[in-house]
Amino acid sequence: MILGGVEAGGTKFICLAGDGEGRILAEWRIATRGPRETLGDAVAALRRATLETGPFDAVGVGAFGPLDLRPGAGHGRLLTTPKPGWSGTDLVGPLREAFGVPVAIDTDVTAAALAEGRWGAARGLRDFAYMTVGTGIGVGVIAGGRPIHGLVHPELGHVHVPRAPGDGFPGVCPFHADCLEGMASGPAIAARWGAPGEQLHATLLERAVDIEAFYLASGIRTLVYAVAPERIVIGGGVAALPGLLPRVRAHLGTALGGYPGLAEHSGDAFIQAAALGPLAGPRGTLALAEAALEAAGA
Repeated sequence: MILGGVEAGGTKFICLAGDGEGRILAEWRIATRGPRETLGDAVAALRRATLETGPFDAVGVGAFGPLDLRPGAGHGRLLTTPKPGWSGTDLVGPLREAFGVPVAIDTDVTAAALAEGRWGAARGLRDFAYMTVGTGIGVGVIAGGRPIHGLVHPELGHVHVPRAPGDGFPGVCPFHADCLEGMASGPAIAARWGAPGEQLHATLLERAVDIEAFYLASGIRTLVYAVAPERIVIGGGVAALPGLLPRVRAHLGTALGGYPGLAEHSGDAFIQAAALGPLAGPRGTLALAEAALEAAGA
C-alpha cells in the first residue's frame, strides 16, 4: 500500500509518500503562496514522490481551516479563512484529478489526532482529543475511533474562556478577540509579553506559563464537559514551554471544582504531551489516505 499525503499549512505544505504503518518514504516541503501556485507545486511534488515509491492507492489531506466537510459539491473547500486569498479554495479536486485515486480531507489537527491515536500518546484509546497550541489553537476530537464532524468540524480554539483575575489583555483573535485562541495562542503570548514564549526567561517566563496554563485549562474544561475524552494530548510549539503541562493540570483541577469527581481527571495520564511531535500531522495524512481507501472499497 502506497499512500500520498499533504499537510496543508498556512506557511508551508508538506507533501509525502508513505505506507499503512505511518512510515514516511519520501517528502517535499513547499512554501504556501497563492492557491493556484501552491496546489500546482503540491501536485508536482507528489508526482515526484511516485517516481520513488510507485503510484498512490489513495491520498490524504490535513489542512488549515475552516473546512467544509459536509458531503456534496462543496466538500473539501476552505470556508472563511483568515489566510488571504484562500477562502473557497477546493483542496481535494486538483489531487483527485491528478492521481485518479480516493482522496480524504480533514483538518490538520484532526490528522494529528488520528496519528497520535494510531502510533502516539493516545494509542489504544477510542475517545480522546488532540489540542495543538501554536500560531493558532485547534482541537481534533476522536469519538468511538472516528473524528467528530457535524455541520462543521469542532472549533474549540474559538470557545469563550473566563478571564484570569486582573487580566486586561484584549486578545488577538480577528473574529472574537478574547476567545481561547485570542488569549493563549503563540501570537497572543508574543503580543502580551512583547516576545515569543521561547524568548522569555526567569520570572517573566513563570508568569507567562501560569497565565497560559490558566487559559488552556479553561478550554480543556469545555472539552471535558462537552465530549468526555479519555485523554487530551497537547502538541504545538507553545506546548514545549517548560513546566506548562503540570501547571495546566493544576489549573484544570481548580476549573473543574471537583465535578464530576473522577480520579482520572487529576492524574498525569489525562493530559499528555504529544508523542509524535512535528510528525503527527504528516503521519496523520497517511491515516486519512488509508481511511479513504477503505471507504472506497466498502
